[in-house]
Amino acid sequence: MYAIIKLRGNVGVRPEIKHTFGLLRLHKVNHCAVVEENAYYKGMINVVNAYVGWGEISEEELEELLTTRGRLEGGKRLTDEYLQEQKTPYGSIKELAHSLYTGDVKMKDLKEYKIKPLFRLHPPRKGHKGIKRAVKQGGELGYHGENINALLHKMR
Repeated sequence: MYAIIKLRGNVGVRPEIKHTFGLLRLHKVNHCAVVEENAYYKGMINVVNAYVGWGEISEEELEELLTTRGRLEGGKRLTDEYLQEQKTPYGSIKELAHSLYTGDVKMKDLKEYKIKPLFRLHPPRKGHKGIKRAVKQGGELGYHGENINALLHKMR
C-alpha cells in the first residue's frame, strides 16, 4: 500500500493537478491518503509528484495511523469499541489495519461504516527537511520508499 501526504498547497497549480488531488482526496496540506499499489494510482502519483511525499506504508504504521488519526463522520475518533458496536467484520483496529494492508478491503469501502478515507496529520515534529526539494536532494517531496513510515510517525 502507498501512503501519499500532501506537502505543498494549491496556489499556482495547473487545473489537471488540482483535479488529480481531488481524485486522491488530498484537498489540504498535511492530509494523507492510503491507496493500494496499482498502475492507476501510480499514474496519479506521477502527476502530483512535485507536491507530495509518498512511499510504501508498513502494517504497524497503518495501525498507528488508524489509532491516532482515524476519524468517523462527525469528527469522532475511531476506536475498537466503535468497530465492535457497529457490527463490522473487524473486532479491533489491528484487524482492520491487517485487512487493509492485505487488500481484503479498500479505504473507500469503509464509508459504509462511516469511517473517513483520509487522515488529517499534524505538521512534522522538528519540521520538514524542505518542501521545495526532492528526497534525493535532501528534501521531502517525491518517493520515500520505506522511509515514509518515519515521516508519518513524525506527523502522527
